[in-house]
Amino acid sequence: MKTYGILGPAAPEAGWVPAPRYLLRRARILRRLEGLAPTEALEIGCGAGVLLHELTARGFRCTALESSPDARRLAGQLAADAGIDIRFTEAPGADWTGRFPLLMAFEVLEHIEHDREALLAWRSWMPAGGTLLLSVPAHMSKWNPSDVWAGHFRRYERAQLAALLRESGFEPEAIECYGFPLATVSEKLTAGRYARASKPGDDATVEGKQANSHRSGIDRGHVMKWFPLINNPLGKAAIGMAELAQRPFLSTELGNGYLVKATAR
Repeated sequence: MKTYGILGPAAPEAGWVPAPRYLLRRARILRRLEGLAPTEALEIGCGAGVLLHELTARGFRCTALESSPDARRLAGQLAADAGIDIRFTEAPGADWTGRFPLLMAFEVLEHIEHDREALLAWRSWMPAGGTLLLSVPAHMSKWNPSDVWAGHFRRYERAQLAALLRESGFEPEAIECYGFPLATVSEKLTAGRYARASKPGDDATVEGKQANSHRSGIDRGHVMKWFPLINNPLGKAAIGMAELAQRPFLSTELGNGYLVKATAR
């Protein structure tokens, strides 16, 4: 595991590198973490767990709940190789009630059939006043083959998401619509590739969605061949400019993902 400047940590030797949309989201997550004192933190659906390396460096004490065995193995190996103490588990602990002042779930809720029930469980693991950082794909009108490939049940709208959070014991402080223009353009350009990679019926059953969800958290085959182009001065400059370019549009609906900061009531 190495850090690649603006691209953050990556492990190309292990088959995990950041996709551009991840990088645009990561920039906003790190911005939202500014000013939060280090504390116990839980990430749900951590995938390769790379973001937790950055939180650990900031002093957070990190636990990860990950249902995919392959993702847990990869995340555990990357943390061990980096000498970082992160606890990875496949099931909630009996002592989790009110435990985590910071709870994070990025690109997870859309994979869960009963999203309100999931949010209620997550809320029970936080004290009142705790911080939730959450991201989901935006706009059902943008549904495309990548959603099928990844095992999504839905995409979200801003008002729908805010109402769902309030029903589940959270008060949204900020909802950003990130990703415009780079991620919205790239999503359209890659739709055909995801259509070819998806099998008929992938989105027809809960079991099929779960299998796709387990794969999507760590499968970076679609990004690996492009990483050398991103990981050079011009590529890094382009990512930096794309991150700056998205900022004026965060309050609009032009992006393809929502990042939420909410407080547990």
